[in-house]
Amino acid sequence: MSSISSLQLKRPGWQTVVIFTLTFWLSTSLVLDLVIMPGLYASGMMSQSGFATAGYLIFWFFNRIELLCAALVLTGVLVIKRTGNTLASQSRNAIVLAMILLTIALIFTYVLTPQMSALGLNLQFLNPVNSVPTTMGLLHESYWILEVVKLIVGGTILSLFYREK
Repeated sequence: MSSISSLQLKRPGWQTVVIFTLTFWLSTSLVLDLVIMPGLYASGMMSQSGFATAGYLIFWFFNRIELLCAALVLTGVLVIKRTGNTLASQSRNAIVLAMILLTIALIFTYVLTPQMSALGLNLQFLNPVNSVPTTMGLLHESYWILEVVKLIVGGTILSLFYREK
C-alpha cells in the first residue's frame, strides 16, 4: 500500500493539463462526429424542418467548448515553453500546432457552423425545399478536412507531450 502512495506524477502540471484537455477534446469530437450526428441522420431527423436549428444548437455549444479547449492547450504550451520543461524544437512545433488548433476552432465557430445553419434553414414555409444546396456540400467537405487536420494536429501535440517526461 505504501508503494501506491509514494507514486508521483513525473510530468509538470501544465503538461498534464495539455494531455487531458487534448484527450477530452479529441474524444468528444469523435463521439460527436461518429456517434451523435450519424445517429441523428439514421433516426430521420435531418429530413425534419427543425434539424437546422437543433444542429446549430448542438454545434454552438460544442464549438464554445472547442474554443475553450484550444485556448487551454495554447496556454499550456506557452507556459511549458516559458518554464523550459521541454526541448526548444518541440515546444516551438507545439506552439505552431496549438495555434493551428485554435484557428480551426475559430473557423468552426464563426464561419462554418453559422453558414451551414443558415443554408439549412427554410424561411419559405409554403415552398418546402427538397434538395440540399450545392454550397452545403462544399461546407461539409471543408468541415471534414478541418476535422481530420484537427485530429492529426491534436494527436501530434498529444504524442509530443506524452513522450516527454
